[in-house]
Amino acid sequence: MSMSFDQYMRDMVQPMRDELTSLGIQELRTPEEVKESLPDAKGTTLVVVNSVCGCAAGQCRPGVAKALQHDLTPDHLFTVFAGQDKEATATAREYFAPYPPSSPSIALMKDGELVHFIERHQIEDRSAEEIAADLTSAFDRFCR
Repeated sequence: MSMSFDQYMRDMVQPMRDELTSLGIQELRTPEEVKESLPDAKGTTLVVVNSVCGCAAGQCRPGVAKALQHDLTPDHLFTVFAGQDKEATATAREYFAPYPPSSPSIALMKDGELVHFIERHQIEDRSAEEIAADLTSAFDRFCR
């Protein structure tokens, strides 16, 4: 029995999802889940826009993993997957204005408002350690 292209993509992408969910980050897969989770979240919320690109694998996800080892971390941890859960990602991006869509990217929100954002161009040119340092600095500032 041959595998469909959709199943192939799901199988290929699953380890990229697992890399974040294994850290305790909850996937938001539908627009409804995004709307239920982001705007009314009290305290601080990290949202990782995951992607299949190399900089997501080499810098973004490892940077997030390192940052979450910090003493202060956000109250809520979410991820959407660009190119896979398209509607959920588009809905999440509505909360990241004025930043244009970029993936991967990382948003930090406080009480439903965007307070820190790391765009793709700030990920692809930096190491996981630099991204973690950027995030932990933001955690120290906003996660109190």
